Amino acid sequence: MLVASDVTRILLISGSTRDGSTNTAALRTVHALAPDSVETRCYTGLLELPAFVPGADPAAYPQVVDLRNDLAWADAVLISTPEYAGTLPGSLKNLLDWTVGTADLHEKPTAWLTVAAPGRGDGATATLSSVLGYVGADVVTAACVRHPVLSADIDSDGLVTGQAFRDGALTALDALARHTHVAR
Repeated sequence: MLVASDVTRILLISGSTRDGSTNTAALRTVHALAPDSVETRCYTGLLELPAFVPGADPAAYPQVVDLRNDLAWADAVLISTPEYAGTLPGSLKNLLDWTVGTADLHEKPTAWLTVAAPGRGDGATATLSSVLGYVGADVVTAACVRHPVLSADIDSDGLVTGQAFRDGALTALDALARHTHVAR
């Protein structure tokens, strides 16, 4: 029987705001397949976050308070994001900007799951790596993986059907959870 200290809580953040997103489907699949030793939560507030204002009090914005509560709940974070114009989507960068100076991600085990085809998405992952380094996140490189997903790979429930993706994503989730458990 698992006790609370054996369960690793991982916040899943999609950097996409698009309906039918392969990034969101990938994380939804990770959520559906997570073993009992891992509790996941899908962050759903990306569209509602206000624009970051340097010096603003995060507590003045309920959406930012919700984000910070989700980050405080999590032992680790797994991000899947598309690439727009060679870098992170502005909405995800905005989310990350709200964590600068708050230590919400400082030393928190964090990884990313890239679903873009080879040769695509590298600008987003490079920027994500840079920003996560800047905020002091504990980037778990063993859990930062690429498993391409096409729209055709997503079923009517919004889950990725390919077994290779599922196996690879669960291996990455396991690597993140094991690292997090050891880091505790």
